[in-house]
Amino acid sequence: MDVIIFRYLGLLVAAMLVAILARRLRLPYTVGLVIAGAGLAAARVTAGLELTHDFIFFAMLPPLLFEAGLAIHWRDLRDDAVPVLTLATLGVVIAALVVALGTNALLGWPFASALVFGVLIAATDPVAVIAMFKDTGVKGRLRLLVESESLLNDGVAAVFFAIVLGLAQATGDSASLSQALQALALTAGGGTLVGLLAGGICIFIAGRTPDRLVETGLTVIAAYGAFLLGEQLHVSGVLATVAAGLLMGNVGVLNARKENRLALDAPDFVVGFWDFAAFIANSLIFLLMGVTLAAIPFQSLGTATLLLIVALVALGRALSVYPLCLIFARSRWAIPMRQQHVLWWGGLRGALGLALALALPPALAFRNEIVVATFGAVAFSVLVQGLTMAPFLKLLGLLPERF
Repeated sequence: MDVIIFRYLGLLVAAMLVAILARRLRLPYTVGLVIAGAGLAAARVTAGLELTHDFIFFAMLPPLLFEAGLAIHWRDLRDDAVPVLTLATLGVVIAALVVALGTNALLGWPFASALVFGVLIAATDPVAVIAMFKDTGVKGRLRLLVESESLLNDGVAAVFFAIVLGLAQATGDSASLSQALQALALTAGGGTLVGLLAGGICIFIAGRTPDRLVETGLTVIAAYGAFLLGEQLHVSGVLATVAAGLLMGNVGVLNARKENRLALDAPDFVVGFWDFAAFIANSLIFLLMGVTLAAIPFQSLGTATLLLIVALVALGRALSVYPLCLIFARSRWAIPMRQQHVLWWGGLRGALGLALALALPPALAFRNEIVVATFGAVAFSVLVQGLTMAPFLKLLGLLPERF
């Protein structure tokens, strides 16, 4: 146990040094962590820790998802709920199909495996997206659109992934469309219900104590409890944690009214705690991501194949943003073209895609190719899109003046 603690402490020391250096160089923190991790791997300085599905999914995702949900104001989300939900649902379907059809037709992957890859890579991971906006200081409607859409399509993609993977592994008679839709409704609806229930119970208990430490502890119970209970009940743990965060944030932390039931005397304490928790989770994930990327055998797919996959992922994202935004062009939900560009290029991939890829069963056809392709797409997303995001925002005139 002491060895494991020492290793994590060493990673945190490295992450803090990177944070200091990245800020001085005006380099995105997450990009700096990935580069540092790859440098450690190249120098054969091993942390003795691995980036696994369980580590990402059960240890790191709950605080990241909960913190993101906690920070979103319902009244702002309600105003843009229609375009956000459209992008987070139809957008995921379009992006997944573009990648699946492309890898099937151009690379010869079996369609079932190609569809699994398309779904897991369709999610714009809030881990990467939110970190990028915090680095650049972008606020307002643009930040709400990107964060909310990425947060929700994270959950939608995780739900679709579970269903598509089940279909890909199915033997005998194929599942009917109605069965797939029932599974989708059960997984998504059940996860949301679990999250609301967990958040509601914790808010009820919090209303009976003025202790901010107890109230903060209840938010931790809600974040992890909703996720673990959802997974145990075979519904979406991702959506459960998102729902719990949205409920507790808007009924408690973000609610300034007298009937506020959570953290009545010190909402800043709860928000500060979750900012710190998300910062630590980000630090560990991206540093280990860099270490892992350095060991991935990208040559097994070849440069041309990796570039084609990156292009398909970018095309899928473009076709899920611009046509859907066009639907709202003449409505009160119209999204300016400059912001659509950000929704496209800011659709970074990160931890969730890696976790889903690492969870693929060994028996799945083209499993190794999917894992390598996922790491390649994530590497491009973090290093290329992440590094160019600030100049891109500046070019569009959307970056705060201090940058």
